[in-house]
Amino acid sequence: MNAAAGMRVLVVGAGLAGLTAALDLVAAGAEVTVLEARDRVGGRIHGVSMPGGVTADGGAAYLGARHTELLALVGEHGLRLVPATMTGDSTFLLSGRRTTSASRMPPLDAVALGGMFDRLDELVADVRPDAPWQSADAGVLDRLSAASWLAREIRHPDARTFFPLFLGEMMAADPAAISVLHMAFYLRSGGGIRYLNAFEGGAQEWRIDGGAQLLCQALAERLGARVRMGQPVCAIEQSAGDVVVQCDGASGARSRYRADRVVLAVPPLLAQRIEFRPALRALRATAVTGRGCAVKVQLGYPAPLWREFGLSGWSVSTNGPLLSTVDDSPPDGSAGVLTGFVTGAAATAFSALSATAQRDAALAHIGRIFPQLPAPTQCTVTDWLAEKYSRGCYAALFGPGDWLNLGPTLTDPHGHVHWCGTETSLEFFGLMEGAIRSGRRVAAELIHGDERTPVSEKVLSR
Repeated sequence: MNAAAGMRVLVVGAGLAGLTAALDLVAAGAEVTVLEARDRVGGRIHGVSMPGGVTADGGAAYLGARHTELLALVGEHGLRLVPATMTGDSTFLLSGRRTTSASRMPPLDAVALGGMFDRLDELVADVRPDAPWQSADAGVLDRLSAASWLAREIRHPDARTFFPLFLGEMMAADPAAISVLHMAFYLRSGGGIRYLNAFEGGAQEWRIDGGAQLLCQALAERLGARVRMGQPVCAIEQSAGDVVVQCDGASGARSRYRADRVVLAVPPLLAQRIEFRPALRALRATAVTGRGCAVKVQLGYPAPLWREFGLSGWSVSTNGPLLSTVDDSPPDGSAGVLTGFVTGAAATAFSALSATAQRDAALAHIGRIFPQLPAPTQCTVTDWLAEKYSRGCYAALFGPGDWLNLGPTLTDPHGHVHWCGTETSLEFFGLMEGAIRSGRRVAAELIHGDERTPVSEKVLSR
């Protein structure tokens, strides 16, 4: 059965999820149009131009062997992978004291950190990956913030120091903004703490040579004129027969598109701002749903100069703005690229600064971490908190109560409107792999026919 053949489908959002869904639907014979608010494709994947013709990943970047759908697309489009492994010592700036070490773990009490990870592993193991809202003690865990859990469960000061750094790196989250259930589910969904945290053999094993945006551009090229830029959706009106999508153009003119089905491939906070007629019966976001708190800072050098001093470029700092850095230089060493991550509460404070103040703070901090390096030739800031059409990165943060409120209806269609995006994926939530899998899922709904009717025809006819 192919219910999508001849079906008119509007896909809203040209990130990985939307592009994947669109291509699957085109292959099934649907008439597809992709509406993208920006003047580029990729969504939370974004290439940043650096000196020497190098492109760095200003958004999503890393992948591992378990990301099978992503790897398949990379291979299909002839893209190359670059190992993200680094050689040399790590640098740590803890409470103003700079040290170096062969280990990636900061020089904090190993027993205390091990105890914290053991406790986290217990939480992760108890979460139902297929339905986290039905996990044992879900009601308790979803009402409790990760910050409250830390205060109650973890006593050692070193573990308390490291916890927000860890959550920032893994989830771009402030512990006060997410529930314990969301924390545990995110870690479980991504393959577990050790897999998510690892470069070699883990979720951060490779980058796409030339930047992840090359994949999005390749997908968009296959869709051709079906992709229409500068089309921010402001309203979706349904009847029993079809759907009308309204966009606000840059000049103030409004465009209207008519279809049989709509696939919304945008983050929950953006979906919630769209005017739906009839109104949504199930929320996409609540007052406590947060933006992923991530800012990436790319620093350009004529070469990976830190390697001359036996350093890997990897660093961890307890005070911002750059809570961690990583060597993202091209494999031939023709240029040096350090990527700094500003996450969690530090990202919120950093985002509030002017562009000049952001740059000054980043350069001052890199001078403290790597005092032996000259000033970078370029400093580029990608502030995802300020991105109008992303509302944060890596993914939306589910606050206390969100999984119980949002989880059960996460993928339920709203009449003729279907949902995708990494936040709708119970596998690899928040990652590029999750985005692709969500696009494949929603396309399959339309191709094979989705018999669920959470919004009745009676509602649609009002």
